[in-house]
Amino acid sequence: MSALEIRNIHKRYGEVETLKGIDIALESGEFLVLLGSSGCGKSTLLNIIAGLAEPSGGDIRIGERSIMGLHPKDRDIAMVFQSYALYPNMSVARNIGFGLEMRKVSVPEREKAVRETARLLQIENLLDRKPSQLSGGQRQRVAIGRALVRNPQVFLFDEPLSNLDAKLRMEMRTELKRLHQMLKTTIVYVTHDQIEAMTLATRIAVMRDGRIEQLGTPEDIYDRPATLYVAGFVGSPPMNILDAAVADDGLRLASSGESLPLPVDFRNAVTAGRRVKIGIRPEALRLANMGMPGTRVTARVEVVELTGPELVATAKLGEQRITACLPPRTRLVAGLEHAFSFDEAALHLFDPETGRTLLPA
Repeated sequence: MSALEIRNIHKRYGEVETLKGIDIALESGEFLVLLGSSGCGKSTLLNIIAGLAEPSGGDIRIGERSIMGLHPKDRDIAMVFQSYALYPNMSVARNIGFGLEMRKVSVPEREKAVRETARLLQIENLLDRKPSQLSGGQRQRVAIGRALVRNPQVFLFDEPLSNLDAKLRMEMRTELKRLHQMLKTTIVYVTHDQIEAMTLATRIAVMRDGRIEQLGTPEDIYDRPATLYVAGFVGSPPMNILDAAVADDGLRLASSGESLPLPVDFRNAVTAGRRVKIGIRPEALRLANMGMPGTRVTARVEVVELTGPELVATAKLGEQRITACLPPRTRLVAGLEHAFSFDEAALHLFDPETGRTLLPA
């Protein structure tokens, strides 16, 4: 029996359908990230799980029981909000233990649970402070502690790191990963940040327009995108998408006319004359050297950007643009043509009409 099962969930607001049949089964201890751009339905789904919104159809089960119609406090779920939602007039200790206080847990038991939670989150020295005396990262730890102390069956996180600066986000990602590995809790986590999704999740559900585009491990999502949307949404810089056609001897790029090999995995899925979209990750491209194995293409470099750990080059291949992520000391000159190479196994093929991968099931 799954720890959390979402069955055919729909949500309508009048004539507008924001969730269009969501099905996910989550095993105990999984970390599921709902990933997508604003308006895709991920927060609506989280609110339905929490009991803050009612679905128009479908069922949600925790273990063997349906939680439809139950008040949020009766669902055995704890939620961490983007805004922290701490009580400003209470100490950190009371903020963490307030839920237990409302459940009439005894003072000694409550104090023990608060101390243990503070130890896990490394905030023992903050228990007597008020929220106004804390940094953003410390407030987020307190908000997480308030959820942890209840020991619920499922934790829900609604973009909890979006208010933090880049350094604190990275630190809190590491902290959340550490806590999940230690406690083996079941988590549903909403974000539009693909780095958070890739680093935290055991599985990712990429959502678009109220549907799940792809559900899989971070490796599946990144290495085997099921659709053009997933290919372009996950990855920074995003996957290069090029127009091409299948020829008798491989693939022919639109506008430049350069010839590429047809990857072995796709040879039974396409026929000559068919138009396709080719995808290739920027990091799969490298500056070609004479004698280097792999497929070569020549492109005119337009922009070169050093980010520190890598050199990001934007180049024009015929009338199409490609981005390459190269080692930081690569010698490139903007305005000149350079040869790039890659392995044919790095190519992805998509149907330009449906947007779905042409990789056989």
